[in-house]
Amino acid sequence: LVELVESGGGSVQSGGTLRLSCTAPGYNFGVGSKGWFREAPGKGREGVVAVDSDGRISYAASVKGRFTFTQDNANDTIYLEMNDLQTEDTANYICVADPRPTRVVAGILLTWYSYFNNRGQGTQVTVSS
Repeated sequence: LVELVESGGGSVQSGGTLRLSCTAPGYNFGVGSKGWFREAPGKGREGVVAVDSDGRISYAASVKGRFTFTQDNANDTIYLEMNDLQTEDTANYICVADPRPTRVVAGILLTWYSYFNNRGQGTQVTVSS
């Protein structure tokens, strides 16, 4: 297992922007699947974005068009660019990854938190109106 470390969270006003980072020195994000989930009190856990082994990306409907997943394999880092943040985006954002090749497509991975063997502790995002 690899410890993933998130950063970039914070407090912003509605309409603001944040970029989250997730790094794991020595971990190759170029293979397997990865993504971001979020947890908020009273709302449970929700998949935000998932990327499968073939590089297909699936976003939650609630963030599509506002959030963008990117990765930098040279620096062992993945990112979540979040634009036009809304109060309902307030949550702890958790990075996940798994190196196993899989035929499970991104849309399914978006709902399958337990599939990912490697996870971070999360970074808190708070959006105020």
